[in-house]
Amino acid sequence: MSKSQAKTRTKTPKTKPPRPTDAELEILRVLWSLGPSTVREVHEVITAGQKQTTFNTTLKMLHIMFGKHLVTREDVRRPHVYQAAIPEAQMQQQLVSDLLERAFGGAARKLVAALTATDISNEELADIRRFLNEHEEKINERAD
Repeated sequence: MSKSQAKTRTKTPKTKPPRPTDAELEILRVLWSLGPSTVREVHEVITAGQKQTTFNTTLKMLHIMFGKHLVTREDVRRPHVYQAAIPEAQMQQQLVSDLLERAFGGAARKLVAALTATDISNEELADIRRFLNEHEEKINERAD
């Protein structure tokens, strides 16, 4: 394939992508933070902390994630460049929706109760109140 013909390769998912594992989420967080990255760039960020993993493990994980439609891969050049196939906010929404259904039977009130039972700072609580007030205002505007 010539450079003019090269494109980002994606596998078109037939359904929503699967829930990523903890290791896959770690890689996605790196890709959301850095943007399109090589395996080496992802690996360097992951191993900069306490995590001990080999380059080949990072490569294999990205290959598996490509097969699961969690990342896309640009085949224009070597090394390949990967990027998250799903925006961070969309993945977070998907994970929260899944948690809400599986753990709380769809009851948002139970989810909020569980969140407030954890250590939450006054600042975070104020941010949540502000968010809820803004959300309520948007709903009321749509109803008018």
